[in-house]
Amino acid sequence: MTDTSAPAPTPTTAAVAAVGSGSTALLTDRYELTMLQAALADGTAHRRCVFEVFTRRLPAGRRYGVLAGTGRLLEQLAAFRFGTPELDWLADERVVDDATLAFLADYRFTADVVGYAEGEVFFPQSPVLVVEGTFAQAVLIETLVLSVLNYDSAVASAASRMTSAAVDRPCLEMGARRAHEDAAVAAARAAVVAGFAATSNLEAGRRYGLPTIGTAAHAFTLLHDDEEAAFASQVRSHGPGTTLLVDTYDVRRGVERALAAAGTGLGAVRLDSGDLGVLAHEVRAQLDAAGARDTRIVVTSDLDEHAIASLAVAPVDSYGVGTSLVTGSGAPTCGMVYKLVAREGASGAMEPVAKASRSKTSLGGRKAAARRLGRDGRAVEEVLVVGPDEQVAAWTDAQRREPDAALRPLHVPLVVEGEVLPGLTAAAGVQAARARHAASRDELPRGARRLSADEAAVETVEMRLV
Repeated sequence: MTDTSAPAPTPTTAAVAAVGSGSTALLTDRYELTMLQAALADGTAHRRCVFEVFTRRLPAGRRYGVLAGTGRLLEQLAAFRFGTPELDWLADERVVDDATLAFLADYRFTADVVGYAEGEVFFPQSPVLVVEGTFAQAVLIETLVLSVLNYDSAVASAASRMTSAAVDRPCLEMGARRAHEDAAVAAARAAVVAGFAATSNLEAGRRYGLPTIGTAAHAFTLLHDDEEAAFASQVRSHGPGTTLLVDTYDVRRGVERALAAAGTGLGAVRLDSGDLGVLAHEVRAQLDAAGARDTRIVVTSDLDEHAIASLAVAPVDSYGVGTSLVTGSGAPTCGMVYKLVAREGASGAMEPVAKASRSKTSLGGRKAAARRLGRDGRAVEEVLVVGPDEQVAAWTDAQRREPDAALRPLHVPLVVEGEVLPGLTAAAGVQAARARHAASRDELPRGARRLSADEAAVETVEMRLV
């Protein structure tokens, strides 16, 4: 029974004002700020540090991951500001002391960020993002970084398996109703990065310039007195090139009524239930017999990469995917971590640091990353370049000037002194990431795109500079 003896808590004025303020600064964990307070007090907050984002392992059975969300993260970094609503709430809740509040009031992200280009495939231990700046600069964004990259990369990794299974048939994202409203936008973006052709989500379309799709649900058919009236109404409104949903009642009769309404120029029919493979063959034969050979067949209904693969021999033209996509098809996070790997010592030189806990070890020191390619242009190794800090930095610079033909450097600059480089965000960022993913996936060794469970397709090795 609910206890009604105590009054319900009332949100503070600052808390109410913070809603919709546009700042991303509180999309973080409390301990980021409490660490900052202690570091400001003891003088270590301004030590130069290097943080890396990586995953220790891929989800069980997966052969590669796909980095997504980088452009979205960079957009959110621009809004990582502590304005009056955020500062007032922190003060009201006594999260940090006055000295820390004063620091936060002037906080601007001015660190450097390099990383894998968005859309790139990755493997265990891959340093997909590297943040270099003071501890105070870099530690505050940890939760935001992981929140964005873990989710978006999980969706993109699943989407890549789906578009791979679909081969040349388009995949359409329609999972908004199976996710948080903000996650739905992120998922649509990540899906397109990994090769999906379009999304049903209008906000994703508006924000990132994505093609949008959608015509009618079963509710529209059920609204009308009969299927004939529903189809006639849709065709009058949207033209014969529309897509008619033909499985509300009987599929065969539905196809007959769709053709009666739109003629043989009907754009497409959609199947959303039943044995999709069997139905697709029957519907294709029915359409062809009626002369509607150009009418496409779209299938939906709880598809995942395995269901898509099973429909490879069916006469299907495109796949609509929802729940499995936005939940990572069984792997809803990539398990990425954000670890301090080097920090400025008392001498002023950068020193490697590493966590030594069993099963959660990390490799200390700044690392560069490259992919070793075989003579056929396919990846054979993921290479972590390790060694003294200045030598790793020098190797990176040298590779950018004169790259080794056998090693493709993977780190690209993303943020320089807090300024996001052009072409990485908004619609342009999505298109660049989509192209990068297509090229990167084509670079995988043969067999890497099979859906059967296996180890990572490429081994991660170290190349030590001395």
